[in-house]
Amino acid sequence: MTAPAAQASPARFAPGSTVVRRDVHAGRVWTAMPQRVIGDTGDTLQLAYWPGITSLAPTTWIDSLRTGDTALRESGLQDLAAGTWTVAPYRWTGTALRSTFLAGEHFSVHRFQDADTGEPLRWYVNFELPHTRRPAGIDTFDLFIDLVVEPDLSDWSWKDEDEYAQGRRLGLVGDDLHTSVEQARRRALGLLQERAGPFADPWTAWSPDPAWPLPVLPDGAVGTAPH
Repeated sequence: MTAPAAQASPARFAPGSTVVRRDVHAGRVWTAMPQRVIGDTGDTLQLAYWPGITSLAPTTWIDSLRTGDTALRESGLQDLAAGTWTVAPYRWTGTALRSTFLAGEHFSVHRFQDADTGEPLRWYVNFELPHTRRPAGIDTFDLFIDLVVEPDLSDWSWKDEDEYAQGRRLGLVGDDLHTSVEQARRRALGLLQERAGPFADPWTAWSPDPAWPLPVLPDGAVGTAPH
């Protein structure tokens, strides 16, 4: 009997290359962020993002940042659920971040620092669908709730629980996915408390390689995405 063919592992991204992290819902792109690869083991992908990079983001989110009107964020989730959102360019400012994406996990972990001074600002755990790889980057979907952690890991707090509740009411997070999020919340807190996984490495100041140009979105970055 012939053994079944082994399934090919997704190709790793070369350090220094550009990949695009996208949020995808119902076959459409919600966000698209070009980032630089720091390292990729296959199980752990590390990306960098810093001021000057232009991404695509929902117009309601951009307008909320510009005006301070938090109601726009609520309407943005309604647009997301209805499939009526629009995206526009958004230029990142102020902070640099290094992001760690773990294969199969419902969260990613980010280190934010002041882009000018290198001062550590916060850890940020973003809950999202486990990412899938494609030739130009990774696709996921933000699940609204976040965990914000002090740079020295001494304290933490939950963020955007109201948005998560709204996502539940709108049907963006069904019961099965909610169960996965609850499990992911416990796992992320466990890693934090044990100083394990992404929290095991000491925080060191980071800056992009001067030889790196700003990552840019390639043509077709917001084309139709697979369901």
